[in-house]
Amino acid sequence: MNQSTHITDLVKQAAREAGFELAGVAPVHDFAELDRFREWIAAGRAGEMKYMEARDESGSLKRASLRSTLPWVRSVIVCAINYNTAQPYSIQAHNPQRGWIARYAWGQQDYHDAVLNRLRVVETKLRAIVGGSEWQTRCYVDTGPIVERIYAKYAGVGWIGKNTCILNQKMGSWLFLGVILTSLGLEPDLPAPDRCGSCTRCIDACPTDALVAPYQLDSNRCISYLTIEMRGMIAEAMREGMGHEVFGCDICQDVCPWNRKAPATEVAEFQPREGLVNPALEWLAGMTAEEFREKFRGSAVRRAKRSGLRRNAVIAMGNSGERRFGPLLEKLKADEDAVVAESAEWAAKRLSGEAPRTT
Repeated sequence: MNQSTHITDLVKQAAREAGFELAGVAPVHDFAELDRFREWIAAGRAGEMKYMEARDESGSLKRASLRSTLPWVRSVIVCAINYNTAQPYSIQAHNPQRGWIARYAWGQQDYHDAVLNRLRVVETKLRAIVGGSEWQTRCYVDTGPIVERIYAKYAGVGWIGKNTCILNQKMGSWLFLGVILTSLGLEPDLPAPDRCGSCTRCIDACPTDALVAPYQLDSNRCISYLTIEMRGMIAEAMREGMGHEVFGCDICQDVCPWNRKAPATEVAEFQPREGLVNPALEWLAGMTAEEFREKFRGSAVRRAKRSGLRRNAVIAMGNSGERRFGPLLEKLKADEDAVVAESAEWAAKRLSGEAPRTT
């Protein structure tokens, strides 16, 4: 066994000991998928997520080439941890008085912190294994100049599904990814083979047609983007398709056959906070600034901000068919938040049958 293989094996062991179910090493190449990322950006499919378009001094997209962005990186260690909990899927929740928060955001701790803490443990053990100080590492959880799922594929962690999520044949797709970039030349793993076959359930199930083709997502139509990243008013044409989703969306994962037997995690940080599984729409729409801060302190839900979460809840009310929301929506028409007020006016019209349907 050569030295790089030995170090790689020890790193994978360290990842398992830190709580990661999967770990692998990818080489640093200009993979074909990175060209498609450039095309995706050029087509405007990143929406308002300008951070995805960050460029280096030469004008090249940082996320499109580690070789040019961080030329010292020789290997990418990809770690994955299961966040699935023993709770119903969104497609099994049909109470019209309640909304849906994406599974990944239920946890006791923001996943960025929970995963990064474990990555730091692996990084520390790697440094102890190799010794010396002449080499470099950096840890990232959704924050670095890298498209993690591409490197996860080439690290053997999973394949990129038609819904653009990483899929593993044993774990499914409920996976958080973290990466350690290193200047060490570690033994790379073989890329994971695509096992989606002829299945198109994720594409067929998307209510806003965000999966415009297999492996192609238009963020401008994606419910996760609309409810989290999108600021201000959501286009009326997109609102009906949002259904009861108020933060993110799990539909394309909920219908995936590879998630039928996905194991449930026992990680404490990922267990649901009270009230976040299928929360009451009235509660979300009427949440005060103080309540929002208290309930979502240290939570990924804070990314939508209070205005966005309330806007989403109001739109879900409009999609609910529940006329009992009428009085509250009438009150919210005069809300000090103009976005919430406009959404309430639309929702009230929709419940009364005045708003035109878009499907």
